[in-house]
Amino acid sequence: MPQPFHLAIPVHDLAQARKFYGELLGFNEGRSSEHWIDYDCFGHQLVVHLDKAMEIKASNKSAVDGHGVPIPHFGVVLDMESWKQLAEHLKQNNIAFVIEPYIRFAGKPGEQATMFFNDPSGNALEFKGFSRMDDLFKS
Repeated sequence: MPQPFHLAIPVHDLAQARKFYGELLGFNEGRSSEHWIDYDCFGHQLVVHLDKAMEIKASNKSAVDGHGVPIPHFGVVLDMESWKQLAEHLKQNNIAFVIEPYIRFAGKPGEQATMFFNDPSGNALEFKGFSRMDDLFKS
């Protein structure tokens, strides 16, 4: 298993972040203060830091497989069944997708499921699903 990463991102409202990451995505909360919250993001440490002055803005886009992928973004690579369950959960909770769940690079090396959505502070997230994890870096 790879070493866990640590990622710290700004949010404009901790209560909204707690609802989004803790309740909607189901990430377990770790340590916290009135300025930040630690989350277990599939075994990785995600920390949301309060930045009341941050502006929610549209991200830049990069063309990938005919879609404008938001940059910057972050997320997790999941097995296909977990990805499907997450996509269905998000649909049932009326998440506004930036890019709806679909299969990218269909029939090509590195075929993957993907979806993009934003948190309440405008941070873009991508979750990928692979049927075969060893296809992750296939070209």
